Amino acid sequence: MPVKTYRPLTPSRRFYTVASFAEVTKSKPEKSLVVIRKKTGGRNHYGRVTARGIGGGHKQKIRLVDFKRKKTGMDATVVAVEYDPCRSARIALVQYADGETRYILAPNDLKVGQKIRNGGDAPPELGNCLPLKNIPVGMAIHAIELTPGRGGQIVRAAGGSATLMSRDAGFAQVRLPSGEIRRINEVCMATVGQVGNLEHENLLLGKAGRSRWIGKRPITRGMARNPIDHPNGGGQGKSKGGGGWQQVTSPWGVLAKGFKTRKKVKSSDRFIVVRRDGRQPKLK
Repeated sequence: MPVKTYRPLTPSRRFYTVASFAEVTKSKPEKSLVVIRKKTGGRNHYGRVTARGIGGGHKQKIRLVDFKRKKTGMDATVVAVEYDPCRSARIALVQYADGETRYILAPNDLKVGQKIRNGGDAPPELGNCLPLKNIPVGMAIHAIELTPGRGGQIVRAAGGSATLMSRDAGFAQVRLPSGEIRRINEVCMATVGQVGNLEHENLLLGKAGRSRWIGKRPITRGMARNPIDHPNGGGQGKSKGGGGWQQVTSPWGVLAKGFKTRKKVKSSDRFIVVRRDGRQPKLK
């Protein structure tokens, strides 16, 4: 998918890039597989803002993607490749032999008319979903389950792929895109191939208005506020520390840099072989 650029006839067009959508073959979604996305404005059920910088944006419809891939025993034909406004990856509309249609994540190089299959009897080919124990070592995979039967949970973003490294004692070792190596039950399902839309990371919004289209509102920097409004506010002129040496924090004093948000002890730590920073996890 090439990235489309424009001549800088206006300041906003100078850095503005968009996807070419060359791989998209169908413009309108399947009506039976979409629901309206309700906007929250960052507010919870009490009406209080719990996530700042959220609001506005273009109206979107959520595509109901089939991550569980439980329909086994029959082939499905790829009918179309479509755009999904709620995710970075493209989605594929597939039709099974009994006439039922579903959405799946579109792997890279998936073509219209191609056959795919789910289940343990499926061959390890592009777009097929099968257990980790049936996938050859070294193959690229995505939409991986962490709990059997829950559906694809990780490696679902555009261009993402994990690598099946080895299998032992009922577990498969998978290298995730972050570099983390994790043990996953070998009966968990995964889809063969790399997620499509590889050029998504090269897109530039180019102007502030385009952020508003996707529902992102601007937030004032803490350093530009008054001391009563933010720990980093105040100071004579432009001061990095709010009138004195101070670490960068959130409005409520939570450290913004270097503060580890992951719990020190989690039950899932025993499944991590190598962390994404290369360290071995400390088990307690």
